[in-house]
Amino acid sequence: MRPLNKLLLGAAAGAGVLAFSALGASAAIVCSEDVCWHTTTTYHYPSDARVIVHPDNWSWGPGERFRWREHEGRGYWRGDRWTEFD
Repeated sequence: MRPLNKLLLGAAAGAGVLAFSALGASAAIVCSEDVCWHTTTTYHYPSDARVIVHPDNWSWGPGERFRWREHEGRGYWRGDRWTEFD
């Protein structure tokens, strides 16, 4: 195999690996009232959770006030309390 072919094959393989890894790295911002947090898993939140799921590049507008609170696991913030669900 010639060096140019090896280079092109290596570049194509690298681009393929990068494309597949980017697909698995989806994220979102979830907000409940004035509290927002990041998630990498899409959940079906209970209707009484009153959460809004935004894309990862979302940011609030002028005059809006939110607080960031991170937490591991399946759940949502309700005020200052983390509520887990099945």
